[in-house]
Parts: sequence; structure tokens; C-alpha cells
Amino acid sequence: MNILGLAWAYLKRSALTTCLNVALLALGTGTIVVLILVGTQLQDRLAKDAAGVDLVVGAKGSPLQLILSALYQIDIPTGNIPLSQAQALAADPMVAQAVPVSMGDSFRGYRIVGTDPSFVALRQARVAEGRLWQAPMEATLGTQVARASGLKVGDQFNGTHGLSAGGAEHEGTPYTVVGILAPTGGIVDRLVLTPLDSVWAVHEAHHHHEEGMAMPEGQAPEREVTAVLVRYRSPIAAARLPRKLNAEPGLQTASPAAEMLRLLSLVGVGTDTVRGFGLLLVASSALSIFVALYNATQARRYDLAVMRALGATRTRVASLLLAEALAIGTAGTALGLVLGHGAVELAGRLVPQARDMGVTGLLFPATEPYLLVLAAGLSILAALVPAIQAYRTDVSAVLSRG
Repeated sequence: MNILGLAWAYLKRSALTTCLNVALLALGTGTIVVLILVGTQLQDRLAKDAAGVDLVVGAKGSPLQLILSALYQIDIPTGNIPLSQAQALAADPMVAQAVPVSMGDSFRGYRIVGTDPSFVALRQARVAEGRLWQAPMEATLGTQVARASGLKVGDQFNGTHGLSAGGAEHEGTPYTVVGILAPTGGIVDRLVLTPLDSVWAVHEAHHHHEEGMAMPEGQAPEREVTAVLVRYRSPIAAARLPRKLNAEPGLQTASPAAEMLRLLSLVGVGTDTVRGFGLLLVASSALSIFVALYNATQARRYDLAVMRALGATRTRVASLLLAEALAIGTAGTALGLVLGHGAVELAGRLVPQARDMGVTGLLFPATEPYLLVLAAGLSILAALVPAIQAYRTDVSAVLSRG
């Protein structure tokens, strides 16, 4: 019988121990695979949603909060800034493009964003059905909003106050759906886009209703926007423009690149902990393999001596133990890869937040093959001492003791 056949026969005979070692290694490998997949897709998603935006300008507060709210649409805005300041920013010679955004309302948990059509080009989106908004109270829906709500071109809906579901509905100021965007895999899929005039009109009507009085004749309300997404005209603007804007009253700037690194470093603290746990499981599996093979070597000394007496070389006997360890390591790593990818794919289909992010387990990062190499190396290392013991077996002494 060849080495692989002998190794398989022994692993079958000690099936319980073998399965436990494989399961332990699979759990460790699977944990690391999940972190690799989610981490890779998170970074890609953050980079994609920030593409084309060099600077975000908004009200003073936390720069990270400004980025999360205005760019990634996952936090509360830091406040509003006067429209006049946004218009002055757009006219600055250091600015190639300035896209205003205004927030404050939502529709079934999806944010309503007031902006101009250049926002769609900035997000590299396109219209799949209908057209982009033009007049006040017209809306173009992201693909996820349209799918979840069932709204079609020509339908009307009311927004609700606040950025999450459950707010008071704005009655009397319905939006009309004029278009639906094609899927992008980005944040725009979850937005309701409308002119800035729509946001101002809804809020003015809401304030008038609450106060029970109209705006005095001839007195126009001061227009505001939540933030401005800026693209530089030249690299030198990166050094001059933020300093200039931060000196203005009520304004602050935030760099998407810098804040993205900060966000990833904050997320990385928890990720490193979980990754450490996964590595601990892998190390524990290697130790378990070592203990199992060491004990097996002691229990099989007579069998190994008989193999030697029947003509097996020292190398062949040592290779048997290495083959057993390598089989356990390969099986555990392969199972871990399947479990890791399966868990991420399942989360991407069943967990709403993961589904909205487009998380998938059908992604195979270039770092994954190193897990197989790592597992094979640890398995061989775990089997090294038992293999050396088998190599040095004194055949005559063992057989004489029976």
C-alpha cells in the first residue's frame, strides 16, 4: 500500500480525532477568510463612493461625521451652511466642480438628497428608466429604493421628516417619480434624488405649518445646503483651498482620503481582535495535530517497527506521518475556505445592511492561496517531531519488547 493509502487508513481509524482537528482548523481559517472578504469589499466600497471627490465642505463639527453624512450617507449631518457660501465656493478658481447636497428628509428609511444633476455624473450613475429630475418636487430614485418601494415612473410619494423611518410625513408636498437609476453598487442606489428647491419647499411648508403663520411678504427665507462635494482644478488647490475655507466662519473641510484612513483604522481595532482570534484557532489546531500525531506515534511504535521490518525505509515511515498531517491541514483549510465564503455570501443575501453594500462571498482575493500555504506549513511543522521520532525508531528494540 502506498503512503497516501496508509495515511487515509489511519485517519479513518481515528475518525473522531481527525474530524475535531479538521473542524478546529476550519473555524480558524473560516474566520480569517470572512475578515479578508469583508475588509476587502469595505475598502473597495469606501473608495468607490469617494471617487471623484477631493474635499467635502460643510458646517463645523467632526470631519469624520461630515464625510460619513455627506459622502457615505450613514451619519447625521453636522449642520447647514448658507447657499451663498456654497455659490462662492463654486466660483472659486481653484475649484473644478462643486456639487451641493441638502438633506433632512427620508422615504421609508432611504435618504432624500437635494442636489443638481451633476451629482449623478460624479457618482458615475446613469438613468435606466425615465429621466433625471428637472423641476421642483420631481424625484429620480436609486435602484434599491425603486425595488424596495415598488414605485414606478409617474407615481407619487410623500417624504418623512428626519433621516430614518418613522418620522412625521410631509403631507401636501408629494414628490413625483420621473426616473430610476441603473444599479451602480454604490451609495446612489439607496438615495432619492431631487432638486434643492424641493428640499427648501418641503421644509418651508413644514415650518409654516408648525408656526401657524406664513413668511412675511417680501421676506425670502435664507437658503441653506448641508454640504458641498468639491473636485480640485489642480493639485495645488489641495494645499491652499482647505486652509482658506477653514478660516471662514461656520465652515469646515474634510478630506475623504484622510478620513477614510481614519475610519479604517477605527474599524481595524475590532478587526485585528477577531483576526487574532482566528489565528489563535489555527495555532490551536496545529498544536492539536501535534498532540494527536505524537500520541499516535507512541501508540503505533510497534506497527511502525513492523513496517520497517517488512522493508519500509526510514524516510517512508516519516513521510507517512507528514502525509497524515498534511491531509488534515489541507482538509481543514479547504473546509474553512468554503465556510468563510459561504458565510459571507449568506450574509450578503439575508442581512439587509450587507445586501445594501453588495457584499458577496463570490470574491476570491489574491491573499487566499497563502492560507493554504500557511496551513500546509503549520501541519508539517506540527508533524515534524513525531516524524523524527518515527524516523529514529529502533526496530529491533521495539519488536523485542513486543
